[in-house]
Amino acid sequence: MGRILIIAEHDGNELNPSTARCVSCAAEFSGLDCDIAVLAKDGQRICEQAATLDGVSNVVRVDNDANEHALAAIHAPQIAKLAEKYSHLFGPSTTFGKDLMPRVAALLGVAQVSDIMSVISHYSFQRPIFAGNAIVTVETPAQDKVVATVRTASYQAAAGGGSATIELRVLDVELPSHTRYRSTSGSNGGGRPDLQSASVVISGGRGLGSEKNFALIYQLADRLGAAVGASRAAVDAGYIANDHQVGQTGQIISPDLYIAIGISGAIQHITGIKDASTIVAINKDADAPIFEIADIGLVGDLFTIIPELELLL
Repeated sequence: MGRILIIAEHDGNELNPSTARCVSCAAEFSGLDCDIAVLAKDGQRICEQAATLDGVSNVVRVDNDANEHALAAIHAPQIAKLAEKYSHLFGPSTTFGKDLMPRVAALLGVAQVSDIMSVISHYSFQRPIFAGNAIVTVETPAQDKVVATVRTASYQAAAGGGSATIELRVLDVELPSHTRYRSTSGSNGGGRPDLQSASVVISGGRGLGSEKNFALIYQLADRLGAAVGASRAAVDAGYIANDHQVGQTGQIISPDLYIAIGISGAIQHITGIKDASTIVAINKDADAPIFEIADIGLVGDLFTIIPELELLL
């Protein structure tokens, strides 16, 4: 009938939790086995992690020096080659997946489905539109391969306990030379949890007033063992690097606890957090839109409230 291939996201050593969430999406396809492809320079450690995910039948290990860094232009031809044995190819709706899967779809000559949040049938899915304010059902031709990204905020990570086999594959495929890895730059995570997979996230907005004042967010996050996020307004103001941005044009997350500090709650930001289990908002404006979706709201000066919260921790 078909088979699903999930493209693993990883940093060269650890499997990103977004992959386990894609496995949970794959479990909604009745009758289809699920494999994971790991493209790396040396993927043994990552493959061993992927093999433990419940519901995975096989892990395809593709080692190549060119795969040391996750370049979409390099990965895509290899995935297109692997696609010969699969009816469905999935990646997470993260920066990694959004960069990679459209290229795979183009190489295979099919349209990509974005942000699957629910599976209706093997070729019919639900996805959000209009900043998450509406849900649309999309269908793909049954004769085409399905290439899609999975909205990871809509799925819990698959459990461990699996024992998939690991298969080493050598691909005879020409890789492009026009794209090369030069360097990586970004903000220092400070040892904090990954924003995409953290159970607790604390985000700051324009209400912090400056990059210096954003230290309050870092301090509180460190007390709670939380990841740090930000609104687009805070990123645009230069308070924090854009890889911390949460929202429609940033990262869509679903933590157990989300604390929004000095964030008014524009619809684009709400799109990125509304799957959180509990939302706490701190803002001096009692009419801020963020309070409409918050489970707990504190109206007041954040520069007074944050130190008071820290005294309780």
